[in-house]
Amino acid sequence: MLKLALTFLVIGVVLAVLGFGGIGGAFIGIAKILFFIALALFVLFLVLGLIAGKKVKDAID
Repeated sequence: MLKLALTFLVIGVVLAVLGFGGIGGAFIGIAKILFFIALALFVLFLVLGLIAGKKVKDAID
């Protein structure tokens, strides 16, 4: 998802440089949304992984 956000960001910057500010701004907005979704999913999976790892460790002991 970060790769997709980076792609949208680059396309948005190129469009803005070429003079298509409205479309470029929309692409940059989409990139921002995708970045925050990816960040939230990363934190969620990190917490779930730590919880699952702790349960496995407790089951072994």
